[in-house]
Amino acid sequence: MKRDITYHWHVRELMARNHYRSSKDLIEPLRERGITLSTVQVWRIIDQNPERIAFQVLVALADIFGVGVGELVTYTAADARTTRRKAAGSKDDVLNIRDYRPVRARIVPEND
Repeated sequence: MKRDITYHWHVRELMARNHYRSSKDLIEPLRERGITLSTVQVWRIIDQNPERIAFQVLVALADIFGVGVGELVTYTAADARTTRRKAAGSKDDVLNIRDYRPVRARIVPEND
């Protein structure tokens, strides 16, 4: 069965809690942990929900903020709803043209 997974990235909230005001403030703490990123790369990690992230960066962010990885990102998973299409040519899809055309009237003499 297909599952829909959504996640929420909490780096912005953790930055505010730890008094980091901009992405530039994280460059030096990341560099101290052996991760060299440009200001744009750090900004993307902070501002957007990352589709992919290096595990070293994830662990370094957890270390900088003093939290577990589970506090950096939370997720929910649910069964995906699937819609089924009717097969072409099924009886329900085919219209009966006789239902939509006028039928010629027959006049029958009345029998007394």
